[in-house]
Amino acid sequence: MTGFGKGEASFGTKKITVELRSLNSKQLDLNIKLPALYRQSETELRNLVSQRLQRGKVDVFVTVESQQTETSAHINKEVLAAYAAELREAARYAKLNDAGVGYDSAALQVLMRLPDVVSVEAERVTEEESAALLAAATDAVERLDAFRVQEGAVLIADLLRRVDLIETIREEVVPFEKARTETIRARILDNLSKLGVEVDRNRLEQEMIYYLEKLDITEEKVRLANHCRYFREVAAGEEAPGRKLGFIAQEMGREINTMGSKANESNIQILVVRMKDELEKIKEQVLNIL
Repeated sequence: MTGFGKGEASFGTKKITVELRSLNSKQLDLNIKLPALYRQSETELRNLVSQRLQRGKVDVFVTVESQQTETSAHINKEVLAAYAAELREAARYAKLNDAGVGYDSAALQVLMRLPDVVSVEAERVTEEESAALLAAATDAVERLDAFRVQEGAVLIADLLRRVDLIETIREEVVPFEKARTETIRARILDNLSKLGVEVDRNRLEQEMIYYLEKLDITEEKVRLANHCRYFREVAAGEEAPGRKLGFIAQEMGREINTMGSKANESNIQILVVRMKDELEKIKEQVLNIL
């Protein structure tokens, strides 16, 4: 869900730029920073982004560059001159040197702060300018979405490769299962022979069969294979598979953990650890998928 998108639009002498940056998050966390002049468009901008981007920590930055030479601030020369005349008269009345070095510069700084000397025309955002802002935002969202789609395709390919690897490791368990059964049977018989007591062979076989069935991991292997198949189907067939793939990965983990608890054999335990390692990488990468 990480990505970056940038859109630009021109309106009169203004250049409006919208930048979007997204990071991983379970929910949509939208943060918008824009000039105060465009606050009236914040709701529309928020709706536009949230409709296209379902998850992620998304930061939206709106900047405006003006190419005009005129400013919205105007100096009222008549008011400034009236203030200056009164200031000079007050200086003479107080017997101050109003012709000294630096007087005009210091007086001008004071005069510019007085009421009504500088007036600023309030800017208004027209519907056309708001439309230009939303057009730039739409372009930025599309670019970010394209970035995320491209990244998602790479991530899906990596996930499927790791699922294939888990299935390959699962098949490597098979040769050790029969040897494990014979080893456990031999260990039980050896322990019984050391006891030096008579046992009912039929009952012994029944108990060993029951015990060995409890250690059988066939069901876990079958369920793991089904989860791997379903993982591929969801990854290939759903538009936003991230959450569901996370759930499937959890189910895969349960089967692998159960195989490990039943293994009772060092080589199988090593293979289980390898499967867990690949599964942890899958879980980390799934968080990056919408």
